[in-house]
Amino acid sequence: MPTLNQLIKGLRVSKRRWCKTPAFEGAPQRRGVCYKIAIVTPRKPNSARRKIAKVRLSANKRRVFANIPGQGHNLQEYSVVMVEGHGPKDLPGVNYALIRGLLDFVGKESFERRKRRSKFGVKKKI
Repeated sequence: MPTLNQLIKGLRVSKRRWCKTPAFEGAPQRRGVCYKIAIVTPRKPNSARRKIAKVRLSANKRRVFANIPGQGHNLQEYSVVMVEGHGPKDLPGVNYALIRGLLDFVGKESFERRKRRSKFGVKKKI
């Protein structure tokens, strides 16, 4: 319990909440434009060649790295994409992911997907 003198000197300051997706400014997703497509390697102990896109968000002009999910993609420079807020855990600095099947990012993959379809924007096969 603070004393009266402590309260007179200055009010208690509440802690700032930590945000995992600061570039979105409270929004669940943001639209952006790809301006670079790159291939990076994950950190130890994993080994792969992961495709990422450098995206400039339309709302606030911030630049973020976003993971390109799934196998195969049609993205080029100036493709308009939708970005959501989670990234692969083994790529440092990549805290966002692109949403398949929206805007210029085609949901069709290089194979027929049956499981985890909603994650990759694939329609149900009847």
